[in-house]
Amino acid sequence: MKGFRWCVMAMVVMAAANVRAACTWPAWDQFKKDYISEGGRVIDPSDARKISTSEGQSYALFFALAANDRKTFDLLLDWTRDNLAQGDLSQHLPAWLWGQKEKDAWAVIDSNSASDADIWIAWSLLEAGRLWNAPDYTATGKALLKRIAREEVVKVPGLGLMLLPGKIGFAEETSWRFNPSYLPPQLANYFTRYGAPWTTLRETNLRLLLETAPKGFSPDWVQYQKNKGWQLKPEKTFIGSYDAIRVYLWAGMLHDRDPQKARLLARFKPMTTMTTKKGVPPEKVDVASGKTTGDGPVGFSASLLPFLQDRDAQAVQRQRVADHFPGNDAYYSYVLTLFGQGWDQHRFRFTAKGELHPDWGQECASSH
Repeated sequence: MKGFRWCVMAMVVMAAANVRAACTWPAWDQFKKDYISEGGRVIDPSDARKISTSEGQSYALFFALAANDRKTFDLLLDWTRDNLAQGDLSQHLPAWLWGQKEKDAWAVIDSNSASDADIWIAWSLLEAGRLWNAPDYTATGKALLKRIAREEVVKVPGLGLMLLPGKIGFAEETSWRFNPSYLPPQLANYFTRYGAPWTTLRETNLRLLLETAPKGFSPDWVQYQKNKGWQLKPEKTFIGSYDAIRVYLWAGMLHDRDPQKARLLARFKPMTTMTTKKGVPPEKVDVASGKTTGDGPVGFSASLLPFLQDRDAQAVQRQRVADHFPGNDAYYSYVLTLFGQGWDQHRFRFTAKGELHPDWGQECASSH
């Protein structure tokens, strides 16, 4: 009898192990095959120069962390540090663009920084340090965050401290350019634990999101002028499209207890209405008039899965993602899909404090 019981126990343990082994993220595994080199470089094949961006590296770091894929995380981190940050992320903000400069020369093409990537890299390092109990990640994340505050944060008269899109080229004497999608509110909330300037940035970032969407649609880029405020005049067409789609994605992924979520969902309700009515998100929106043109790619539908609050409207976009999943030639649509569908499949969540709550210990939801 004891032998039989032992056999049953062994079978139960083996079955449990098989469940864990099967608990993978197929869409992430496919992304690795299609877009990440053996050395940890995320390649965007849509550009003839076979470019890599700090954005691509930063998103892949997040997905590797969410998937508990430490091997890939380290490969991505090492490549980013060595090729974009001159070997030290605590001393240099990553260059945003790398690729084929000449026939046999691969190097940094543009050394300017991109603060959205820097923000995601810093947050991913800090959360990797916490979740994997690895102090080295934490130390690098803190150092990078300090560098962001020093080189990419500026005080704007009448607005306060703001995150510039990069360290060079976005601030003039009386005008500043911003990208509303660059600082996800949950990450802004997370960084407040580190004090100034992040406590202020959380609030000014909310102003950026709310005040630049007069018709309920976020712009890709916006300008702020001293003594004049946000420049959203109809004669200057401000479009919301491939950048702005992330604004709705981040807002939708906010924890329900985050006080900013309800305000953002209310402000962007016209995007919900438009998508529900058409059955597909618009590709472009004139922010001043609310006029839309074109149908957004499948990644737009995935981005709205966390954002749409109506189950039927959500189901329409979920089906579109399932039917038209991005291939190996659509880097941006694919990363949007990993975010939106990954969240929809409960592979990860953000806590009310902006921390990552990964789904490492449970059976995974069905894949695409």
